[in-house]
Amino acid sequence: MTWDDVLAIGLRLPGMEASTSYGTPALKVRGRLVTRLRAEDDSLVLLSVPPDEREMLMEMDSRVFHITPHYQGYPTVLARLAPLEPERLGPFLVRRWREVAPKRIVARFEAGQVGGQ
Repeated sequence: MTWDDVLAIGLRLPGMEASTSYGTPALKVRGRLVTRLRAEDDSLVLLSVPPDEREMLMEMDSRVFHITPHYQGYPTVLARLAPLEPERLGPFLVRRWREVAPKRIVARFEAGQVGGQ
């Protein structure tokens, strides 16, 4: 998977925008971070992942999921892009998008209405 693949998946969600965070490519909704690229290890920062889920993911597939000491105290997991499969990424993006997108956009999206912006 590449950053372009991440964009293709993420930009399907209403209100999602390509942006930057800490000087790296990112996806945001109204300025609120959904995910960003960690250029130093070509990984995605996936937010809103509780520590118990993060530990399970790393145990199940350490080839993809990992953590650095910087993120240890946060509900975050890192996912290496190259081995990450698109169908595994989508649920992480949708989960975070639901948290940061305006509630009316989320409601319209979940009701099957197109757009919502």
